[in-house]
Amino acid sequence: MLTTPTTRQFILTEKQVWLLITVTVILLQFSALFVPILEPDGALYAGIAKTMVLKHDYWNLYADGHDWLDKPHFPFWMAAISFNLFGIHTWSYKLPAILFLLTGAWYTYRFALDLYDEKVARWAVCILLTAEHLVISNNDVRAEPYLTGLIIAGVYHFYKRQMLPGALFTACAIMTKGMFALVPIGAAIGGHLLFTRDWKALLHIRWLIALMLTALFITPELYALYQQFDLHPEKLVFGTTGVSGLRFFFWDSQFGRFMNTGPIKGAGDPFFFFHTLLWAFLPWSVMLYAAVIIFIKKWKQQKEYYCICAAMATFALFSLSKFQLPHYLNIIFPFFAILTAQYILSLQTEKGLKFFRITQYTIIILIAVAGVVIDLLYKPAMHYTWLLLAGALILLYVLLHYWLDKSTRQAIFYRTVSISILLNLYLNTILYPDMMQYQSGSTAGAYANNSLPGRTIGMYAANSYAFDFYMKAPVARYDTATFASPVLLFTTPEAVTGLQQQGHICTVIKSFPHFYVSKLDLPFVRKATRAGALGERVIVEVK
Repeated sequence: MLTTPTTRQFILTEKQVWLLITVTVILLQFSALFVPILEPDGALYAGIAKTMVLKHDYWNLYADGHDWLDKPHFPFWMAAISFNLFGIHTWSYKLPAILFLLTGAWYTYRFALDLYDEKVARWAVCILLTAEHLVISNNDVRAEPYLTGLIIAGVYHFYKRQMLPGALFTACAIMTKGMFALVPIGAAIGGHLLFTRDWKALLHIRWLIALMLTALFITPELYALYQQFDLHPEKLVFGTTGVSGLRFFFWDSQFGRFMNTGPIKGAGDPFFFFHTLLWAFLPWSVMLYAAVIIFIKKWKQQKEYYCICAAMATFALFSLSKFQLPHYLNIIFPFFAILTAQYILSLQTEKGLKFFRITQYTIIILIAVAGVVIDLLYKPAMHYTWLLLAGALILLYVLLHYWLDKSTRQAIFYRTVSISILLNLYLNTILYPDMMQYQSGSTAGAYANNSLPGRTIGMYAANSYAFDFYMKAPVARYDTATFASPVLLFTTPEAVTGLQQQGHICTVIKSFPHFYVSKLDLPFVRKATRAGALGERVIVEVK
Protein backbone atom coordinates (compact mmCIF):
# COMPACT_ATOMS: atom_id res chain seq x y z
CA MET A 1 0.00 0.00 0.00
CA LEU A 2 1.42 3.37 -1.05
CA THR A 3 1.85 6.07 1.57
CA THR A 4 0.09 9.25 0.56
CA PRO A 5 1.57 12.68 1.32
CA THR A 6 -1.27 13.26 3.78
CA THR A 7 -0.32 10.13 5.69
CA ARG A 8 3.43 10.75 5.52
CA GLN A 9 3.28 14.13 7.22
CA PHE A 10 2.12 12.55 10.49
CA ILE A 11 5.05 10.12 10.67
CA LEU A 12 8.09 11.24 12.64
CA THR A 13 11.55 10.00 11.75
CA GLU A 14 13.51 7.99 14.30
CA LYS A 15 15.91 10.92 14.80
CA GLN A 16 13.00 13.29 15.49
CA VAL A 17 11.61 10.86 18.06
CA TRP A 18 15.08 10.64 19.61
CA LEU A 19 15.37 14.42 19.86
CA LEU A 20 11.98 14.65 21.58
CA ILE A 21 12.76 11.80 23.96
CA THR A 22 16.26 13.11 24.70
CA VAL A 23 14.97 16.55 25.65
CA THR A 24 12.51 14.79 27.98
CA VAL A 25 15.15 12.62 29.66
CA ILE A 26 17.39 15.67 30.14
CA LEU A 27 14.53 17.53 31.80
CA LEU A 28 13.90 14.42 33.90
CA GLN A 29 17.32 14.84 35.52
CA PHE A 30 16.18 18.22 36.87
CA SER A 31 12.83 16.94 38.21
CA ALA A 32 14.30 16.35 41.69
CA LEU A 33 16.03 19.72 41.84
CA PHE A 34 13.80 21.07 44.62
CA VAL A 35 13.29 17.83 46.60
CA PRO A 36 15.06 18.18 50.00
CA ILE A 37 18.56 16.71 50.10
CA LEU A 38 18.63 13.15 51.36
CA GLU A 39 20.42 12.17 54.56
CA PRO A 40 22.97 11.17 55.55
CA ASP A 41 25.68 11.62 52.90
CA GLY A 42 23.99 14.10 50.56
CA ALA A 43 23.09 16.46 53.41
CA LEU A 44 26.54 15.99 54.98
CA TYR A 45 28.28 17.05 51.75
CA ALA A 46 25.91 19.98 51.29
CA GLY A 47 26.68 21.09 54.84
CA ILE A 48 30.43 20.92 54.21
CA ALA A 49 30.09 23.15 51.14
CA LYS A 50 27.83 25.52 53.10
CA THR A 51 30.48 25.78 55.84
CA MET A 52 33.09 26.60 53.19
CA VAL A 53 31.02 29.56 52.04
CA LEU A 54 30.06 30.80 55.51
CA LYS A 55 33.65 30.60 56.77
CA HIS A 56 35.14 31.91 53.50
CA ASP A 57 37.55 28.99 53.85
CA TYR A 58 37.89 26.82 50.74
CA TRP A 59 40.93 24.80 51.81
CA ASN A 60 39.71 23.15 55.02
CA LEU A 61 36.82 20.70 55.26
CA TYR A 62 34.66 20.70 58.40
CA ALA A 63 31.72 18.56 59.49
CA ASP A 64 30.06 18.15 62.89
CA GLY A 65 32.04 21.18 64.00
CA HIS A 66 35.48 19.60 63.54
CA ASP A 67 38.04 18.70 60.88
CA TRP A 68 36.73 16.20 58.33
CA LEU A 69 38.91 13.77 56.38
CA ASP A 70 37.13 11.42 54.00
CA LYS A 71 36.47 12.75 50.49
CA PRO A 72 38.60 15.13 48.39
CA HIS A 73 37.61 18.72 47.73
CA PHE A 74 36.41 19.01 44.12
CA PRO A 75 32.65 18.37 44.63
CA PHE A 76 32.63 20.75 47.59
CA TRP A 77 34.38 23.43 45.56
CA MET A 78 31.77 23.06 42.81
CA ALA A 79 28.87 23.25 45.28
CA ALA A 80 30.48 26.22 47.01
CA ILE A 81 30.80 28.07 43.68
CA SER A 82 27.11 27.40 43.05
CA PHE A 83 26.22 28.65 46.55
CA ASN A 84 28.19 31.84 45.97
CA LEU A 85 26.46 32.42 42.65
CA PHE A 86 22.89 31.50 43.56
CA GLY A 87 22.67 31.35 47.35
CA ILE A 88 22.48 28.35 49.67
CA HIS A 89 19.52 26.28 48.50
CA THR A 90 18.60 22.70 47.74
CA TRP A 91 18.62 23.32 44.00
CA SER A 92 21.91 25.22 43.98
CA TYR A 93 23.57 22.23 45.69
CA LYS A 94 22.20 19.72 43.18
CA LEU A 95 22.63 21.86 40.06
CA PRO A 96 26.41 21.49 39.43
CA ALA A 97 26.24 17.72 39.99
CA ILE A 98 23.45 17.36 37.42
CA LEU A 99 25.38 19.53 34.96
CA PHE A 100 28.42 17.28 35.33
CA LEU A 101 26.18 14.26 34.80
CA LEU A 102 24.83 15.79 31.59
CA THR A 103 28.41 16.54 30.57
CA GLY A 104 28.98 12.80 30.93
CA ALA A 105 25.99 12.17 28.63
CA TRP A 106 27.49 14.55 26.05
CA TYR A 107 30.85 12.75 26.15
CA THR A 108 29.07 9.40 25.98
CA TYR A 109 27.47 10.59 22.74
CA ARG A 110 30.77 11.82 21.29
CA PHE A 111 32.69 8.72 22.32
CA ALA A 112 30.08 6.31 20.93
CA LEU A 113 29.86 8.36 17.73
CA ASP A 114 33.60 7.99 17.18
CA LEU A 115 33.69 4.32 18.11
CA TYR A 116 30.56 3.20 16.26
CA ASP A 117 27.99 5.43 14.57
CA GLU A 118 25.38 8.09 15.22
CA LYS A 119 22.57 5.68 16.11
CA VAL A 120 24.65 3.88 18.74
CA ALA A 121 25.58 7.30 20.14
CA ARG A 122 21.96 8.45 20.29
CA TRP A 123 20.71 5.28 21.93
CA ALA A 124 23.61 5.20 24.40
CA VAL A 125 22.58 8.64 25.69
CA CYS A 126 18.99 7.46 26.25
CA ILE A 127 20.18 4.31 28.01
CA LEU A 128 22.53 6.27 30.27
CA LEU A 129 19.98 8.91 31.28
CA THR A 130 17.27 6.35 32.07
CA ALA A 131 19.45 3.92 34.07
CA GLU A 132 17.51 3.72 37.33
CA HIS A 133 20.18 4.34 39.94
CA LEU A 134 21.68 7.19 37.99
CA VAL A 135 18.32 9.02 37.98
CA ILE A 136 17.68 8.19 41.65
CA SER A 137 21.10 9.58 42.55
CA ASN A 138 19.95 13.05 41.55
CA ASN A 139 17.90 12.93 44.75
CA ASP A 140 20.92 11.88 46.78
CA VAL A 141 23.77 13.90 45.31
CA ARG A 142 27.18 12.63 46.34
CA ALA A 143 30.43 12.41 44.36
CA GLU A 144 29.17 10.02 41.67
CA PRO A 145 27.42 12.49 39.29
CA TYR A 146 30.68 14.45 39.11
CA LEU A 147 32.72 11.30 38.53
CA THR A 148 30.32 10.04 35.87
CA GLY A 149 31.05 13.10 33.76
CA LEU A 150 34.73 13.48 34.58
CA ILE A 151 35.79 9.88 33.92
CA ILE A 152 34.13 9.48 30.51
CA ALA A 153 35.46 12.94 29.56
CA GLY A 154 38.98 11.94 30.56
CA VAL A 155 38.78 8.72 28.56
CA TYR A 156 37.42 10.52 25.50
CA HIS A 157 40.18 13.13 25.42
CA PHE A 158 42.93 10.56 25.94
CA TYR A 159 41.35 8.47 23.15
CA LYS A 160 41.61 11.58 20.94
CA ARG A 161 45.25 12.00 22.09
CA GLN A 162 44.36 15.34 23.67
CA MET A 163 46.64 15.19 26.70
CA LEU A 164 45.90 18.56 28.30
CA PRO A 165 42.08 18.26 28.65
CA GLY A 166 42.43 14.53 29.35
CA ALA A 167 44.80 15.20 32.24
CA LEU A 168 42.61 18.04 33.54
CA PHE A 169 39.47 15.89 33.64
CA THR A 170 41.46 13.01 35.17
CA ALA A 171 42.86 15.30 37.88
CA CYS A 172 39.37 16.58 38.71
CA ALA A 173 38.18 12.97 38.97
CA ILE A 174 41.04 12.20 41.37
CA MET A 175 40.15 15.30 43.38
CA THR A 176 36.59 13.98 43.56
CA LYS A 177 37.08 10.42 44.76
CA GLY A 178 40.79 9.70 45.06
CA MET A 179 43.44 7.78 43.16
CA PHE A 180 41.13 4.93 42.19
CA ALA A 181 39.66 7.23 39.50
CA LEU A 182 42.75 6.27 37.49
CA VAL A 183 41.45 2.68 37.24
CA PRO A 184 38.60 3.13 34.71
CA ILE A 185 40.54 5.75 32.75
CA GLY A 186 43.77 3.78 32.67
CA ALA A 187 41.99 0.49 32.00
CA ALA A 188 40.04 1.99 29.08
CA ILE A 189 43.08 3.36 27.27
CA GLY A 190 45.64 0.76 28.33
CA GLY A 191 43.28 -2.17 27.89
CA HIS A 192 42.37 -1.20 24.35
CA LEU A 193 46.01 -0.74 23.34
CA LEU A 194 46.93 -4.07 24.91
CA PHE A 195 44.12 -5.98 23.19
CA THR A 196 44.91 -4.39 19.84
CA ARG A 197 48.66 -4.90 20.43
CA ASP A 198 49.43 -1.32 19.60
CA TRP A 199 52.72 -1.36 21.50
CA LYS A 200 54.01 1.82 19.91
CA ALA A 201 51.01 3.82 21.10
CA LEU A 202 51.03 2.11 24.51
CA LEU A 203 54.66 3.02 25.19
CA HIS A 204 54.45 6.52 23.72
CA ILE A 205 55.93 9.36 25.77
CA ARG A 206 52.56 11.17 25.66
CA TRP A 207 51.35 9.03 28.58
CA LEU A 208 54.26 10.16 30.74
CA ILE A 209 53.35 13.75 29.86
CA ALA A 210 49.73 12.99 30.76
CA LEU A 211 50.80 11.65 34.17
CA MET A 212 52.95 14.69 34.83
CA LEU A 213 50.11 17.04 33.88
CA THR A 214 47.68 15.11 36.07
CA ALA A 215 50.11 15.32 39.00
CA LEU A 216 50.41 19.07 38.41
CA PHE A 217 46.64 19.57 38.29
CA ILE A 218 46.01 17.76 41.60
CA THR A 219 48.35 20.04 43.55
CA PRO A 220 45.46 22.15 44.94
CA GLU A 221 44.11 19.02 46.63
CA LEU A 222 47.53 18.03 47.96
CA TYR A 223 48.10 21.54 49.32
CA ALA A 224 44.71 21.58 51.04
CA LEU A 225 45.28 18.21 52.72
CA TYR A 226 48.82 19.05 53.74
CA GLN A 227 47.99 22.38 55.35
CA GLN A 228 44.90 21.07 57.17
CA PHE A 229 46.32 17.80 58.51
CA ASP A 230 50.02 17.12 57.87
CA LEU A 231 51.04 20.51 59.27
CA HIS A 232 48.94 19.81 62.38
CA PRO A 233 49.74 16.33 63.75
CA GLU A 234 48.15 17.37 67.05
CA LYS A 235 44.66 17.26 65.52
CA LEU A 236 42.44 14.39 66.59
CA VAL A 237 41.20 12.54 63.47
CA PHE A 238 39.66 9.05 63.44
CA GLY A 239 40.23 8.96 67.19
CA THR A 240 43.97 9.43 66.94
CA THR A 241 46.61 12.12 66.40
CA GLY A 242 49.38 12.31 63.84
CA VAL A 243 47.05 11.59 60.91
CA SER A 244 48.47 12.49 57.50
CA GLY A 245 45.98 13.86 55.01
CA LEU A 246 48.33 12.99 52.15
CA ARG A 247 48.69 9.37 53.28
CA PHE A 248 44.92 9.09 53.61
CA PHE A 249 44.45 10.50 50.12
CA PHE A 250 47.00 8.24 48.43
CA TRP A 251 46.55 5.09 50.51
CA ASP A 252 44.01 4.72 53.32
CA SER A 253 40.96 6.08 51.51
CA GLN A 254 41.55 3.77 48.53
CA PHE A 255 43.77 0.77 49.24
CA GLY A 256 42.90 0.86 52.92
CA ARG A 257 39.24 0.37 52.07
CA PHE A 258 40.07 -2.25 49.45
CA MET A 259 42.07 -4.31 51.94
CA ASN A 260 39.92 -3.23 54.92
CA THR A 261 42.93 -1.88 56.80
CA GLY A 262 42.01 1.82 56.74
CA PRO A 263 40.10 3.81 59.36
CA ILE A 264 36.82 3.34 57.43
CA LYS A 265 35.93 -0.34 57.12
CA GLY A 266 33.25 -2.47 55.46
CA ALA A 267 32.25 -6.08 54.86
CA GLY A 268 32.31 -6.86 51.15
CA ASP A 269 30.43 -9.52 49.19
CA PRO A 270 32.09 -10.46 45.85
CA PHE A 271 28.64 -10.92 44.26
CA PHE A 272 27.13 -7.70 45.62
CA PHE A 273 27.37 -5.73 42.38
CA PHE A 274 26.19 -8.63 40.22
CA HIS A 275 22.72 -8.53 41.77
CA THR A 276 22.81 -4.77 42.44
CA LEU A 277 23.21 -4.15 38.72
CA LEU A 278 19.94 -5.98 38.01
CA TRP A 279 17.94 -3.10 39.50
CA ALA A 280 20.48 -0.27 39.30
CA PHE A 281 20.71 -0.44 35.49
CA LEU A 282 17.01 -1.05 34.89
CA PRO A 283 15.36 -1.08 32.39
CA TRP A 284 18.49 -2.18 30.50
CA SER A 285 20.18 -4.62 32.90
CA VAL A 286 19.27 -7.83 31.04
CA MET A 287 20.48 -6.32 27.76
CA LEU A 288 23.70 -5.25 29.49
CA TYR A 289 24.41 -8.75 30.78
CA ALA A 290 23.72 -10.13 27.31
CA ALA A 291 25.97 -7.48 25.74
CA VAL A 292 28.89 -8.34 28.03
CA ILE A 293 28.49 -12.09 27.51
CA ILE A 294 28.37 -11.74 23.71
CA PHE A 295 31.28 -9.30 23.73
CA ILE A 296 33.45 -11.74 25.69
CA LYS A 297 32.41 -14.70 23.49
CA LYS A 298 33.35 -12.76 20.36
CA TRP A 299 36.20 -10.74 21.82
CA LYS A 300 38.56 -11.41 18.90
CA GLN A 301 36.04 -9.92 16.46
CA GLN A 302 35.54 -6.66 18.37
CA LYS A 303 36.80 -3.37 17.00
CA GLU A 304 37.17 -1.51 20.30
CA TYR A 305 37.97 -2.50 23.88
CA TYR A 306 37.80 0.85 25.66
CA CYS A 307 34.33 0.37 27.15
CA ILE A 308 34.64 -3.27 28.19
CA CYS A 309 38.05 -2.69 29.82
CA ALA A 310 36.98 0.41 31.73
CA ALA A 311 33.77 -1.23 32.93
CA MET A 312 35.10 -4.68 33.81
CA ALA A 313 38.27 -3.49 35.55
CA THR A 314 36.28 -1.12 37.75
CA PHE A 315 33.53 -3.68 38.34
CA ALA A 316 36.12 -6.28 39.42
CA LEU A 317 37.85 -3.79 41.72
CA PHE A 318 34.57 -2.88 43.41
CA SER A 319 33.52 -6.53 43.71
CA LEU A 320 36.79 -7.47 45.43
CA SER A 321 36.68 -4.45 47.73
CA LYS A 322 35.51 -4.80 51.30
CA PHE A 323 33.66 -1.49 51.15
CA GLN A 324 30.66 -1.56 48.78
CA LEU A 325 27.69 0.73 48.11
CA PRO A 326 25.23 0.55 45.18
CA HIS A 327 25.98 4.02 43.82
CA TYR A 328 29.65 3.15 43.23
CA LEU A 329 28.73 1.60 39.87
CA ASN A 330 27.21 4.80 38.47
CA ILE A 331 30.59 6.06 37.29
CA ILE A 332 30.90 3.28 34.68
CA PHE A 333 27.33 3.56 33.41
CA PRO A 334 28.49 5.56 30.32
CA PHE A 335 30.59 2.57 29.24
CA PHE A 336 27.74 0.17 30.04
CA ALA A 337 25.39 2.36 27.99
CA ILE A 338 27.62 2.26 24.91
CA LEU A 339 28.08 -1.51 25.19
CA THR A 340 24.33 -2.02 25.57
CA ALA A 341 23.35 0.29 22.71
CA GLN A 342 25.85 -1.35 20.37
CA TYR A 343 24.60 -4.81 21.29
CA ILE A 344 20.91 -3.95 20.77
CA LEU A 345 21.62 -2.40 17.38
CA SER A 346 23.78 -5.36 16.34
CA LEU A 347 20.90 -7.82 16.71
CA GLN A 348 20.09 -9.04 13.21
CA THR A 349 18.49 -12.46 13.51
CA GLU A 350 14.82 -12.99 14.28
CA LYS A 351 15.87 -14.95 17.37
CA GLY A 352 17.91 -12.01 18.69
CA LEU A 353 15.18 -9.47 17.97
CA LYS A 354 12.60 -11.71 19.61
CA PHE A 355 14.79 -11.93 22.73
CA PHE A 356 15.01 -8.13 22.80
CA ARG A 357 11.28 -7.69 22.24
CA ILE A 358 10.13 -10.23 24.85
CA THR A 359 12.67 -9.06 27.44
CA GLN A 360 11.92 -5.37 27.15
CA TYR A 361 8.14 -5.71 26.99
CA THR A 362 8.31 -7.94 30.07
CA ILE A 363 10.37 -5.28 31.87
CA ILE A 364 7.95 -2.56 30.76
CA ILE A 365 5.04 -4.51 32.23
CA LEU A 366 6.93 -5.25 35.46
CA ILE A 367 7.90 -1.58 35.89
CA ALA A 368 4.31 -0.46 35.30
CA VAL A 369 3.00 -3.01 37.80
CA ALA A 370 5.70 -2.08 40.34
CA GLY A 371 4.80 1.61 40.05
CA VAL A 372 1.12 0.90 40.64
CA VAL A 373 1.88 -1.40 43.60
CA ILE A 374 4.18 1.19 45.20
CA ASP A 375 1.53 3.87 44.81
CA LEU A 376 -1.18 1.65 46.29
CA LEU A 377 1.04 0.68 49.22
CA TYR A 378 2.39 4.14 49.98
CA LYS A 379 -0.70 6.21 49.06
CA PRO A 380 1.00 9.59 48.66
CA ALA A 381 -0.86 12.86 48.73
CA MET A 382 -1.47 13.67 45.08
CA HIS A 383 0.00 16.84 43.62
CA TYR A 384 -2.07 17.75 40.60
CA THR A 385 0.61 19.88 38.94
CA TRP A 386 2.83 16.85 38.65
CA LEU A 387 -0.08 14.71 37.58
CA LEU A 388 -0.44 16.95 34.55
CA LEU A 389 3.20 16.30 33.67
CA ALA A 390 2.75 12.58 34.18
CA GLY A 391 -0.37 12.71 32.02
CA ALA A 392 1.60 14.46 29.28
CA LEU A 393 4.18 11.70 29.33
CA ILE A 394 1.49 9.04 29.24
CA LEU A 395 0.11 10.79 26.18
CA LEU A 396 3.62 10.74 24.69
CA TYR A 397 3.84 7.04 25.36
CA VAL A 398 0.50 6.42 23.63
CA LEU A 399 1.49 8.55 20.66
CA LEU A 400 4.60 6.43 20.15
CA HIS A 401 2.23 3.66 19.17
CA TYR A 402 1.28 5.65 16.10
CA TRP A 403 4.70 7.06 15.32
CA LEU A 404 6.48 3.71 15.32
CA ASP A 405 5.37 0.21 14.38
CA LYS A 406 5.19 -1.67 17.70
CA SER A 407 7.14 -4.63 16.31
CA THR A 408 10.22 -2.64 15.30
CA ARG A 409 13.40 -2.40 17.32
CA GLN A 410 13.12 1.37 17.70
CA ALA A 411 9.53 1.16 18.93
CA ILE A 412 10.56 -1.31 21.65
CA PHE A 413 13.54 0.86 22.57
CA TYR A 414 11.64 4.13 22.88
CA ARG A 415 8.78 2.53 24.77
CA THR A 416 11.33 1.23 27.26
CA VAL A 417 12.78 4.73 27.57
CA SER A 418 9.28 6.16 28.05
CA ILE A 419 8.29 3.77 30.84
CA SER A 420 11.51 4.71 32.66
CA ILE A 421 10.64 8.40 32.28
CA LEU A 422 7.16 7.78 33.65
CA LEU A 423 8.44 5.81 36.64
CA ASN A 424 11.14 8.29 37.57
CA LEU A 425 8.92 11.31 37.07
CA TYR A 426 6.53 9.68 39.54
CA LEU A 427 9.37 9.01 41.99
CA ASN A 428 10.88 12.49 41.73
CA THR A 429 7.73 14.59 41.69
CA ILE A 430 5.23 12.61 43.78
CA LEU A 431 6.74 9.82 45.86
CA TYR A 432 10.02 11.32 47.12
CA PRO A 433 8.59 14.79 47.86
CA ASP A 434 5.91 13.10 49.95
CA MET A 435 8.42 10.86 51.73
CA MET A 436 10.65 13.78 52.64
CA GLN A 437 8.07 15.03 55.15
CA TYR A 438 9.40 12.18 57.32
CA GLN A 439 13.02 13.36 57.15
CA SER A 440 12.88 15.19 60.46
CA GLY A 441 16.05 17.25 60.00
CA SER A 442 14.90 19.08 56.88
CA THR A 443 11.32 19.56 58.10
CA ALA A 444 12.53 20.81 61.50
CA GLY A 445 14.97 23.19 59.83
CA ALA A 446 12.21 24.64 57.64
CA TYR A 447 9.93 25.01 60.67
CA ALA A 448 12.63 26.75 62.72
CA ASN A 449 13.41 29.18 59.90
CA ASN A 450 9.75 30.21 59.69
CA SER A 451 8.65 30.03 63.34
CA LEU A 452 11.89 30.60 65.27
CA PRO A 453 13.86 32.89 62.94
CA GLY A 454 17.37 33.76 64.07
CA ARG A 455 17.22 31.53 67.16
CA THR A 456 20.22 29.28 67.80
CA ILE A 457 19.17 25.64 68.19
CA GLY A 458 21.45 22.93 69.51
CA MET A 459 21.49 19.28 68.49
CA TYR A 460 21.54 17.01 71.51
CA ALA A 461 21.38 13.18 71.37
CA ALA A 462 20.19 13.49 67.75
CA ASN A 463 22.54 14.36 64.91
CA SER A 464 21.05 15.54 61.61
CA TYR A 465 23.10 16.82 58.70
CA ALA A 466 19.90 18.00 57.01
CA PHE A 467 18.96 20.09 60.05
CA ASP A 468 22.42 21.64 60.02
CA PHE A 469 22.20 22.44 56.30
CA TYR A 470 18.66 23.82 56.21
CA MET A 471 18.92 25.95 59.35
CA LYS A 472 19.56 29.59 58.52
CA ALA A 473 20.46 30.42 62.14
CA PRO A 474 23.50 28.97 63.97
CA VAL A 475 23.37 25.33 65.06
CA ALA A 476 25.15 24.27 68.25
CA ARG A 477 26.18 20.72 69.18
CA TYR A 478 26.04 19.25 72.66
CA ASP A 479 27.48 15.85 73.53
CA THR A 480 26.40 16.20 77.16
CA ALA A 481 23.82 18.26 79.02
CA THR A 482 26.31 21.02 79.81
CA PHE A 483 24.46 23.83 78.05
CA ALA A 484 23.39 27.02 79.76
CA SER A 485 19.62 27.36 80.22
CA PRO A 486 17.39 28.41 78.65
CA VAL A 487 18.23 26.75 75.36
CA LEU A 488 16.45 25.37 72.30
CA LEU A 489 17.32 21.81 71.38
CA PHE A 490 16.64 19.49 68.46
CA THR A 491 16.54 16.11 70.14
CA THR A 492 14.62 12.88 70.84
CA PRO A 493 11.69 12.32 73.22
CA GLU A 494 13.91 9.93 75.20
CA ALA A 495 16.51 12.65 75.68
CA VAL A 496 13.77 15.05 76.85
CA THR A 497 12.74 12.51 79.50
CA GLY A 498 16.35 12.26 80.66
CA LEU A 499 16.66 16.03 80.92
CA GLN A 500 13.45 16.20 82.96
CA GLN A 501 14.82 13.56 85.32
CA GLN A 502 17.87 15.80 85.80
CA GLY A 503 15.57 18.62 86.94
CA HIS A 504 15.23 20.62 83.73
CA ILE A 505 11.90 22.11 82.72
CA CYS A 506 11.25 21.06 79.12
CA THR A 507 8.60 22.52 76.85
CA VAL A 508 8.13 20.74 73.53
CA ILE A 509 7.59 23.38 70.85
CA LYS A 510 7.12 21.09 67.86
CA SER A 511 7.28 17.36 67.14
CA PHE A 512 8.42 15.87 63.82
CA PRO A 513 8.01 12.33 62.44
CA HIS A 514 11.39 10.75 61.80
CA PHE A 515 12.57 8.13 59.30
CA TYR A 516 15.78 7.66 57.29
CA VAL A 517 14.30 7.87 53.79
CA SER A 518 17.57 6.56 52.31
CA LYS A 519 16.89 3.24 54.09
CA LEU A 520 13.40 2.39 52.89
CA ASP A 521 11.70 -0.75 54.17
CA LEU A 522 8.27 -2.30 53.70
CA PRO A 523 6.77 -1.21 57.07
CA PHE A 524 7.48 2.41 56.17
CA VAL A 525 6.41 2.19 52.53
CA ARG A 526 3.12 0.53 53.47
CA LYS A 527 0.79 3.22 54.77
CA ALA A 528 -1.07 0.79 57.04
CA THR A 529 2.13 0.05 59.02
CA ARG A 530 3.98 3.36 58.58
CA ALA A 531 3.10 4.83 61.97
CA GLY A 532 4.85 1.95 63.71
CA ALA A 533 7.99 2.44 61.59
CA LEU A 534 8.35 6.13 62.40
CA GLY A 535 10.51 7.63 65.10
CA GLU A 536 10.20 11.12 66.51
CA ARG A 537 12.32 14.22 66.84
CA VAL A 538 11.36 17.37 68.73
CA ILE A 539 12.35 20.99 69.10
CA VAL A 540 12.20 21.65 72.82
CA GLU A 541 12.92 24.62 75.08
CA VAL A 542 14.96 23.58 78.12
CA LYS A 543 15.21 25.68 81.27
